[in-house]
Amino acid sequence: MNEKIAIADSLSTTNSIINMINYSIQQSNNKSFRDTLVTYRNQLEDLQWQLYVFARDNGYYVPAAPAGMADIDAVKSAVSGN
Repeated sequence: MNEKIAIADSLSTTNSIINMINYSIQQSNNKSFRDTLVTYRNQLEDLQWQLYVFARDNGYYVPAAPAGMADIDAVKSAVSGN
């Protein structure tokens, strides 16, 4: 397995785990357990960011171009119902 595939797989797995932890946080009925999950989620989000930066800086991931004002206005209009 080459580095690019390993980083992409790590990013995908990290994102999936973050989603599962978020669901568990929403369903938790125990404050202490919930706080522990929040701590783990925050640590994983930091790891996900580091993986993203590494992938971006090494050309393994190219982020989408920023939206133009026309696109932003179109979404605002659609969401607001105008």
